[in-house]
Amino acid sequence: MENQDLIIEGRNLILEALKADRSIDRLFVIDSEQQSGPMKAIIAEARKRGVLVKFESKDYLDKISVTKKHQGVIAYVAAYDYVEVEDMLKIAEEKNEAPFLILLDSIEDPHNLGAIIRTANIAGAHGVIIPKRRAVGLTATVAKTSAGAIEYTPVARVTNLARTLDDLKEKGVWVACADMDGEIMYKVDLKGPLCIVVGGEGAGVSKLVKEKCDFIARIPMKGEISSLNASVATAVMVFEAVRQRMK
Repeated sequence: MENQDLIIEGRNLILEALKADRSIDRLFVIDSEQQSGPMKAIIAEARKRGVLVKFESKDYLDKISVTKKHQGVIAYVAAYDYVEVEDMLKIAEEKNEAPFLILLDSIEDPHNLGAIIRTANIAGAHGVIIPKRRAVGLTATVAKTSAGAIEYTPVARVTNLARTLDDLKEKGVWVACADMDGEIMYKVDLKGPLCIVVGGEGAGVSKLVKEKCDFIARIPMKGEISSLNASVATAVMVFEAVRQRMK
């Protein structure tokens, strides 16, 4: 369970938080009540803002509830504020560095996201980009797993990953996707303005996002296991980019 301070419970409180555009990561709704009038309004408001909505049993909400008066709906609020992608580009410009970003396609495990934010910070990346839908946000678990890196590493949350990549490419940023169908990463140019794209656990990078990438880079693997944990794969690819950029 997440930090109790990051939970909002009750229909009115959550509806007002949504209308105030508070950064809500996930909304849990009792499945049997999703068609009720008040709940439909909350769900509609959440989906309009790209909030992940999950339908669960009453027993599940009772279990995660702090107040025990959840009225059929519980929301997890982001532990940290998000930034805009443009803010990351400004940071790179102020440091007189080529933009170096990491875009994550549907990472759902908070421990993976936290570890990736930590990697981003150590590697000198200017920020991490995540989607609003079907992905974990900046929860308390993510913050803890990042080991403090979340305090220094900007994270942007966007509605459309493909459109975001188009915008970055228009600004001169090259996009490299980590995928087993690509060329071995040592042969891919990862210098200059760069955004590295890594897919979620299991599904990998979606077809639409992959189509937007300029390069497909493959991590060499020798063992019997065919894939790496998402955070490990990100670290391997990111530090190959660091190696190339140090030349």
